[in-house]
Amino acid sequence: MTEFLSFFRKSPDGAMIAAQRIYLRPPRVADHAQWAELRGQSEAFLRPWEPAWSDDELTMAAYRRRLRGYWRDARAGAALPLFIFTRDTHVLLGGVNLSNIRRGIAQSASVGYWIGQRHARNGYMTEAVRALIHHAFTRLDLHRLEAACIPQNEPSRRLLARCGFVHEGLARAYLRIDGRWRDHLLFALLREDLEKTEKI
Repeated sequence: MTEFLSFFRKSPDGAMIAAQRIYLRPPRVADHAQWAELRGQSEAFLRPWEPAWSDDELTMAAYRRRLRGYWRDARAGAALPLFIFTRDTHVLLGGVNLSNIRRGIAQSASVGYWIGQRHARNGYMTEAVRALIHHAFTRLDLHRLEAACIPQNEPSRRLLARCGFVHEGLARAYLRIDGRWRDHLLFALLREDLEKTEKI
């Protein structure tokens, strides 16, 4: 619990998880303008892969509801929501998160991510997911990370492969995406998978 709450305290440089070109930190109310602009400009790019957007999706009221959900789940130790920013200019690029964090005999979590269209295909998300993986295994002491994507989402499949995730199967009608129940490919990464190839 302390590990999660510490992420919501502002550090001197604003960077919670730093990587080469980016840093990850929890979303704040003050991020709304950047978030709404990026999401609005990327709507057609994002909607096919996400839950259906609400009518007020980009408003401050909806954003505050989203933040309250983030904080509630983080306080319960069930999630770690993070935004991705450039280290030099502090421009919002997208978001990554751990959700459905399970302790006890599982020590696992699900990985999710999104990126604004104008920042896609630049390697930012690969860098962000790798930083999140390292944090999950070293700081949060998780053992297994899971991810799922729609079979037609080739960029997401390639991202997961680059980050070491292994395809484990197909879940039929797994999640309701853009208003429809969609099949998803299931992927997982174990801590020992990385320990075989790198020191974590």
